[in-house]
Formats: sequence, C-alpha cells, structure tokens
Amino acid sequence: MTAAPSTFSNSTSRPTTTPSPAAIAPSPALRYAGRVSASDPPRQLPLPLQVAPSSSRADLVSDTSNAAALAWLDRPRDWPNHRLALFGPAGTGKSHMLRAAAAEHGWRLLQGAELSNDLALAPAPGTVLDAADAAPEAALFHLINRSAEAGAPLLLAAREAPARWPVALPDLASRLRATLAVGIAAPTEALLAALLTKHLADRQLRVGPEVQTFLLARLPREAAAIAAAIAALDAAALATGGAVTRPLARTVLARLFGDHDGSVAQASGASPPEAGLG
Repeated sequence: MTAAPSTFSNSTSRPTTTPSPAAIAPSPALRYAGRVSASDPPRQLPLPLQVAPSSSRADLVSDTSNAAALAWLDRPRDWPNHRLALFGPAGTGKSHMLRAAAAEHGWRLLQGAELSNDLALAPAPGTVLDAADAAPEAALFHLINRSAEAGAPLLLAAREAPARWPVALPDLASRLRATLAVGIAAPTEALLAALLTKHLADRQLRVGPEVQTFLLARLPREAAAIAAAIAALDAAALATGGAVTRPLARTVLARLFGDHDGSVAQASGASPPEAGLG
C-alpha cells in the first residue's frame, strides 16, 4: 500500500517554457467547453473522448482487494500447470493486470471471443486471454493443451472463476477446474484515494484536499474512472491556465460521465468511455 497522500496546494504546477503551436493545437479526439481567459466568451473545455488504458505495472496499486492477484502475477513460474485465472466484477482492474503482464513478459494479448483454433495452436512465449469465458470451447481447449505442452504461461480473466463457466466439453471443464483461480474484489476506498493521489502526482497536478474529497465523493467506484477524470482535469486546467477548483471539477465530471446536474452518480454502471478495466 502506498504512503498516505500528501497535502496539495490549490494551484496547478506547469513548466514555464512556451509550448509550440503544434503542442497546443486541438486534437480531433478533444472537444472544447470552457474559456481561455476571463474576457473570452465561453468555449468548451478540452475533454478526451477516449482515455488510453494503462499497460504499466507501476500503475497497479496494491490493496487488500487485489494483493493476492498481484502476488501471483509476479510469480508465473509458480503457476500450477502454467495457468492462472483472475476473476472479479467489472471495474476491478483485471484487464489492466493482463495488459501489464503481457507488456512485461512479451506475451500475446487476445480477446476470448476472437480466439480461433489457429490462434490457439500458434506458437507463443505466453498468452493472455481477456474475457476468456467468451472463447469458443474447442479453441480454448486447444489453447490450454498447447500452452501446457509448451510450458508457456497462460493467463485468463473473466468475471467468474473458471470452474463456474458453463461449458459443454467435459475435458475442457476438467482443465478449467484444475486452473488456479484468484479473485479480485471491488476497490476499497483506500485504494481509490491512493489511485487519485498517484494520478495527480504523475501529471504534476496540485489539487487541494477539499477538491480531492469532492472528486472521491462523486466519482464512480472504479479505477478506470479515476484515471479518466484526472486526464480530463489535466486537459481542462491546461486550457484555462488556472487552478483545479470545485466548479472546474464539477464541470469536467459532468461532461465526462454524462450527467446533466453537475454531479456524478456512484453507481458502478457510470464507467468512463473506452476505459473499462474489466
């Protein structure tokens, strides 16, 4: 677990060098809703329509909700039968863990619904299969056998443990039951607070404690929502040249998550676009 968040002053910190025109040119992926100066007419703040999901192991913060999964991810040589399955509800970071493992070890990353027999039988140093319960049964059976024969790690993820997947092939069912399955729980409040602090620090955004409290009280309880919100706040603060205040945060959150009353529901369904963590 990371150290307790330090206190931030209510102002932004940015390099003093003047950016080039290309650096400040609007991207097609941004929309605008705010103002550059107090005398300018209202314009839209630049909010990213899509937030690139992280593949960095450093962005995974350990917590009681995910500690067991992270510990097993660090020990692929100890996986029984060279297999590990991660399971848990949406928004708990499964997909992030899979991307980080694939990037760290050079394993291929596949989606369950796209798995074919040819892909399953193709040589690979290791395979990461997200939404593995959506894979065709025959292809998944071949992938498990091929990985075991080659001694290549196989990392699976789904919302339910493999033993609970509804499969018709008896041999596949037996292999799934023999797969080590580690559950991931919903993020704790401590983890969400630590992620907020980390993303603010990574972007050198100085945000006062009262604004951080405001954000945590209104963000969806998902790690992906934290990353999406801070990315949008960073873009908005750069556009306005001012501090991250409660009014700015309220505007950004409402536009990012689609609410019209300036608040963000804490329902698990209020996920940021293109940033789900599985």
